[in-house]
Amino acid sequence: MSYCFLFLALSTAPLFAVAASMDIQAKFSPDPANPLVNKFINTTPSTGYCFDFYTSCEFLRIFSLRTPITFSSSNPIPGRHSDPRQGAMFKVPAEWRTFTVSKVGGEGATSSEAVEVKVRIAGIGTRYRLSASASDLVGRLDGEHHILWSGLNWRTPSAPSVGTSVSGHIPTEFNVFWLTPVGGTCTKTAAYTIPAFEYLRFDFGYVLETPEPLKMSQGIYTGSITYQIGPHGDFDMGDNMLPSESNLTLNFTLEVQHTLKVEIPPGGNHIELEPQGGWQAWLNQGRKPVRLFRDQTFNISASSRFKMLLECQYLAGNACGLRDTESAHLVPLNTSVSLPYGLADAAGQTVNRRPLRLDGGGTELFQPGFYLDRKPGTLHFEIAREQVESMLSEGVRKTYSGDVTVIWDSEV
Repeated sequence: MSYCFLFLALSTAPLFAVAASMDIQAKFSPDPANPLVNKFINTTPSTGYCFDFYTSCEFLRIFSLRTPITFSSSNPIPGRHSDPRQGAMFKVPAEWRTFTVSKVGGEGATSSEAVEVKVRIAGIGTRYRLSASASDLVGRLDGEHHILWSGLNWRTPSAPSVGTSVSGHIPTEFNVFWLTPVGGTCTKTAAYTIPAFEYLRFDFGYVLETPEPLKMSQGIYTGSITYQIGPHGDFDMGDNMLPSESNLTLNFTLEVQHTLKVEIPPGGNHIELEPQGGWQAWLNQGRKPVRLFRDQTFNISASSRFKMLLECQYLAGNACGLRDTESAHLVPLNTSVSLPYGLADAAGQTVNRRPLRLDGGGTELFQPGFYLDRKPGTLHFEIAREQVESMLSEGVRKTYSGDVTVIWDSEV
């Protein structure tokens, strides 16, 4: 699978609002400079935490957004409280959760094509505000935030959270960011009573596990996941710290832009069939050709699934035919394709001289294992021996011709 690492942050919003939503966009388009790197890239502009601390976010491979959620204490936080739910606690959905994104069809409707996406909360952060300075609350002129709390200050969280080097504070506020590698509850116990307490900004990072874009058709895919915010919810900050929003919905848009391009060399659209070694053996020695054939190379660039089809000027069963311009005698033309390494059929088999038929049988799906950039393939055209004999049986000069259209179609 491929991975996108993103980050989300929360900020002030009106009290009594019931829900918040954020939009996250990711995009895939093949990169000829890195054909083996096939994953979605986050295209959402960073705001909030990663806007201020972009170096840390690059190291952690996260991104950030700022959302309209704050938390406020409903009662004073008692000093040396024994119940963590009465103080500062953080329990976030650090485990993987799965949701579905579906391809947007005509007029915005979703189609039946859907893929699964996984997301987990990978970090949390906050900027708390005290009702008075830390010195005033602890009753000491040299009072610092680490004195206000039992144990170390908020730069170092309790397990299972892991602290980062990013923190900052003023007498009434303290800013931190913690990583949440696994699920669990992180707590901080106040050593002194705090009459009122707020989270002015609550940041959280998440990791997005996206599907393999090479197995998706081109288009826009949308989906969402909703988290409950508040006591005993997905984001649980205890019974005392109440949120300004009761739900947070993340709306995801995944855009897939594929490449499917076939290049035929100049003159390659005009095929002349000849026997092995040319016509001289027959003209000079009377040796009839065993078969007539021509291989035509092409270059293909492909990041998407595709199928191959035939269209014919003259039909010959399940194949195209060539017809004599005078007698209207028709012979079938065997057309097949060999695709370069990296392209396989639905069963994962390599494609070597795979017959192209009018009903599309056997060429319904070809799948790239990685992005191919101008890799060579071959179209094979052949008239079999028994048909060659029928063409030459009367010993009269004849000209057989016909139009054959080979289609590479990404609409699978």
